[in-house]
Amino acid sequence: MVDVFTLILQIAVIMVAARGVGILFGRIGQPQVMGEMAAGILLGPSLVGWVAPSASAALFPPSSLGYLNALGQVGLIIFMFLVGLDLDPAKLKRDRHAAILASHVSIVAPFCLATLLALYLYPRLSDDSVTFTGFALFMGAAMSITAFPVLARILTERNMQRTALGSVALACAAVDDVTGWCVLAYIVIVVRTHQGSRPLWVTLTGSLSFALIMIYGVRRLLCGFERIFRKRRCLSENQIALIVLLALLSAFLTEWLGIHVLFGSFLMGAIMPKGRAFVRYLRSKLESVAVVLLLPIFFALTGLRTSINLVKGPTMWFSCVLIILVAIAGKLGGSMVAARVTGMPWREAAGLGVLMNTRGLMELVILNIGFDIKLISPAVFSMMVLMALITTFMTTPLLEWIYPAASRGQESAEPRVATLRASTPIDSSVGAMSRVV
Repeated sequence: MVDVFTLILQIAVIMVAARGVGILFGRIGQPQVMGEMAAGILLGPSLVGWVAPSASAALFPPSSLGYLNALGQVGLIIFMFLVGLDLDPAKLKRDRHAAILASHVSIVAPFCLATLLALYLYPRLSDDSVTFTGFALFMGAAMSITAFPVLARILTERNMQRTALGSVALACAAVDDVTGWCVLAYIVIVVRTHQGSRPLWVTLTGSLSFALIMIYGVRRLLCGFERIFRKRRCLSENQIALIVLLALLSAFLTEWLGIHVLFGSFLMGAIMPKGRAFVRYLRSKLESVAVVLLLPIFFALTGLRTSINLVKGPTMWFSCVLIILVAIAGKLGGSMVAARVTGMPWREAAGLGVLMNTRGLMELVILNIGFDIKLISPAVFSMMVLMALITTFMTTPLLEWIYPAASRGQESAEPRVATLRASTPIDSSVGAMSRVV
């Protein structure tokens, strides 16, 4: 049983580390969330646990991790609700052609390459407790994700959200989010059914029924919140509490159905009204505690699960390098080639590939899901975390090299988007999503 003093000390150390390292990373041109992710890794056995194992054991005793995990999960539920809140399906319908082609190639290419890589990794880094199908599907899904919040933050900081490249990148990332989470939901359903948590027909029919009820029933009722906001320019504390309760209830139902809590909160956010003022207001009420306090706890828990020391020997490091190279080749290469096919110049196509290769926080979320349902071992988890950090870290310097500020100028997105037969950029999402991280 952990005492309150230990819990408070843990949270204080996590917050100081996250903010401090985040500021340092910001000074070298990286998004602050990148530093917060790195801080979480440093607090685990990869650094603190290696340099001062007794101090690490005293600060993070195993008996306390359940409490930290509960707080981190609450933060993730709110965060995924906010991610869904910023996803506007109406705008996704208008961003077609280049955006849809590039986004789906950027999923299919790394998915196929990762599945082939699984043929090499599975006999060396997994065992009979995990089926090859489950392992391969998860590796494919994990390498296919793009971190929409981190990508939006990078574009906003570089004033690229209204350029042609920024426009198409945001559309691609948004489509990626929807497709990637649908694929991951299917994988989790298959794996959990195999593990005997729920009969397959219960999970499938229940999940489909739940999604249809949410989209065609609950979504209409939620419009009442926006009507109240338009009339009063605010929501009462009871109304805010009801919205949070609905997100938690949706998360509970998807977990009960055998998917995962995060799918429910994401779906609840996705079906919320999308008025710009309403979204901005609701975000201002919910994001600070989740982003400043609870998400760093999730990063720290990821760090406690990550041990670079597990990656030892030439064979394991070779596997780690293969994971990183395949992830980059599939995501960056696939997006770049697809964008070029649609008519985008090589330089901008390469810039799009670099942006789509950003994984960040969303990758950590997916990896933790895979770890929780025992699809990947601690060693594979650590390798994949390294891949997420490296592919996210390389985004800013590569983008500056390929698409420098001097060449961006004050370019408008409209001419190029028209050339690509895409359309209106997701500009409102950029400003909102940039505040998530």
